[in-house]
Amino acid sequence: MTLKEQLRNDMAAAMREGDTDKRNTLRMLLAAVKQIEVDERKELDDAGVQSVLAKQAKQRRESIADYEKANRPEMAANEKMELTVIEAYLPQMMSRDEIKTLVAAVIADLGDVDMKKMGQVMGKLMPQIKGKADGRLVNEVVREMLQGR
Repeated sequence: MTLKEQLRNDMAAAMREGDTDKRNTLRMLLAAVKQIEVDERKELDDAGVQSVLAKQAKQRRESIADYEKANRPEMAANEKMELTVIEAYLPQMMSRDEIKTLVAAVIADLGDVDMKKMGQVMGKLMPQIKGKADGRLVNEVVREMLQGR
């Protein structure tokens, strides 16, 4: 079963169960996938659908931060609920410790690096962790490790 079929089946199940929040979130995700398919005039495979889901999750994380900054807890709660549904369909994200291990390996591989060479570290690291870790967290860990040298 493809990821898109899984989304459709889960949306139908949410409808039967009367879970309107989950149904609406899945409907929005399927609409985002369909929009990309229409725009690019091609059917998305599982990797393409995962890419759309990752983009939607990133938007939710940014919205949560914005709503919390604006003191809108009810809006942030809705975004958190949607993010929870989206993350159920994404692969498990890497932990901070796993990222640190990869960053340490890249730094050791590159040799003598400092903050000026952060771009090189990120350039070598990102292909390894694309879709497996939040870019903002990776950036934060790389900065910490380079400043700690």
